[in-house]
Amino acid sequence: MSLIVAMSKQKQKIKAGEQISPMESKTNIQVSSEAWWLIWAILLVCFFLFSPSLKNEFVNWDDDRNVYENPLIANQKAIQHQKIFTTPIIGNYNPLSIWSFAVEHHFAGMDPKTMHWTNLILHLICVFFSFKIFKNLGLNPWFAALGSLLFAIHPMRVESVAWITERKDVLFSAFFLPAFYLYLKRLDKPGTVSMFWIFILFAIGLFAKIQMVSLPLAMITADYLKGRALKWNLIFEKWMFFLGSLAFGILGIYMLRQEGSLEANELHTGFMRVFIGTYSLITYLIKWLVPYMTLPLYPYPDKLTIWHYLSLPGAIAILAAVYFAYKRKMVQLVFGFGFFFVNVFFLLQFLGAGQGYLADRFTYVAYLGLFFIFSWYVQKWWSQYPQYKFLIRASLILYLICLSFLTYRQCKYWKNPNTLWSRVIEYYDNTPLPYNNRANYQRDLKQFDKALADYSKAISLKAGHATYNSRAKLFFQRNEDQKAIEDYNIAIQKSPNTAEYYTNRGAAYAKLNQLDQALADLNKAVALDKNWKVAYLNRSILFQVKGDYASSLSDINNYLRLEPNNADLWYEGARCYRILNNLPKALEYFTTCIQYNPKLGVAWLERAKTYEAMGQTDKAQADYMEASKLGAQ
Repeated sequence: MSLIVAMSKQKQKIKAGEQISPMESKTNIQVSSEAWWLIWAILLVCFFLFSPSLKNEFVNWDDDRNVYENPLIANQKAIQHQKIFTTPIIGNYNPLSIWSFAVEHHFAGMDPKTMHWTNLILHLICVFFSFKIFKNLGLNPWFAALGSLLFAIHPMRVESVAWITERKDVLFSAFFLPAFYLYLKRLDKPGTVSMFWIFILFAIGLFAKIQMVSLPLAMITADYLKGRALKWNLIFEKWMFFLGSLAFGILGIYMLRQEGSLEANELHTGFMRVFIGTYSLITYLIKWLVPYMTLPLYPYPDKLTIWHYLSLPGAIAILAAVYFAYKRKMVQLVFGFGFFFVNVFFLLQFLGAGQGYLADRFTYVAYLGLFFIFSWYVQKWWSQYPQYKFLIRASLILYLICLSFLTYRQCKYWKNPNTLWSRVIEYYDNTPLPYNNRANYQRDLKQFDKALADYSKAISLKAGHATYNSRAKLFFQRNEDQKAIEDYNIAIQKSPNTAEYYTNRGAAYAKLNQLDQALADLNKAVALDKNWKVAYLNRSILFQVKGDYASSLSDINNYLRLEPNNADLWYEGARCYRILNNLPKALEYFTTCIQYNPKLGVAWLERAKTYEAMGQTDKAQADYMEASKLGAQ
């Protein structure tokens, strides 16, 4: 490289607002050849620290509704049509994430290990692009590696990687970070990267998670770092991005409101929400450097504390300090904080959404700006204070070791619902949700005594109607049906328009042979929610007990309308048609059943009988042989 070219490049960096350190100019050539092994080393360390997540199970913290109980995933046909892209889950519209689960299920079944592998691979992709971004932002490879390592192993990453439901974090980021990197390259050499491809990445990312809406604002922070004047033209040139963000933002608020998530917290409303938002901001800034108490749930406090009120002047002081840095042209600091702020602002819970007001996952992309600040100033001090190099190096090593330990341990907390909710209870033993969720897991394992203790504890902490419903299910499983009905009564009293509770109480009445009460409850459930499939299922069984096969068949068809891939219900429908002497329809339903579950021997056997009754002996004989192979006689 000629001296003239080198000086020209340094001038370009100075114009872009960068400060060229003596260390950078001396070491950039020396380490450039080592950049690739640096990123491979980071990826290897990251993989090791997150490897415990590969042994984790599903957790009953939205994994049920998003994944293993989601009919859109179990339905093999769902990946072939648009239903996934038209159906929100728990008020969230992230169809690309749901589609990725459906694809995994198609090839590997409902296997949490496969899904954890995918999450980790996506995180590694994001780590790779963080390194590329940090290098572009003026860090030499060693300090770009420092920033990338922080992005890779910080304990606040764990929730996004180790929680299957949060696939949406690492998935949208796998589009956000490449898009941001390409935009940086475009700013360095206008015309070399088409905005079209950046927009395509942006558009795809929107379908992974709505948080992608912050990309155009992040692009403006990059404009500032690269020396572009902050004028309206920066917004106008990105009008397609802002339009896409506005559309998905409105869609997201609408879906949250439809689900009722925006009203999930009624303790703090109006201006009190401001203190919730500023407290969250301060907490995220502290956890950037000191990641204390990393939990899957931070429940709302019953009353705001002095720290919530003090967070407002604290946040104002921070913003004032950033403005002072802006006036002093401290470009890197302003960029880093600006990137963090625009990516976390929409997640600061100024609107109530969900059962917690803090979440580690909200910082996944946002922290990239703070990691840049950290790495930039370490690089600067390294060059300015060579006498302290040993101290800086030792401090960094110790700090990274501590972060690594916390991350490795945090992954293990996500092993299963018991370890997860026990972790929350360590810090929040006065809130009912973790006791309720841990009890649900224990109940499913038939650890009834432990589950009952946790349900009772949750109820003593003023748990809502859902906990009474859950405890009633436990009594139902233990054949204590009268106790189950008593709890269902309380659940219905507290939430009289919930179809599930009437359905469950109807099942308990049916077990006690109180069929009229059972039918009344199931009719009420269907009236409340015509899409509550379990009500149709239970009522179809009740009608069969009563000998009303036509009504049973009607309910079976309503169920299949909602979940067409249930082989057992196609089988039951076929039986009803045969009892009603409609053999062609019975044959059709048996055939569909076999298509969904070709290993169901009894379906082959009953279809053989149907063929035989229709005089098609050759087909009947073939089905009898297949039934025999499957053990059905």
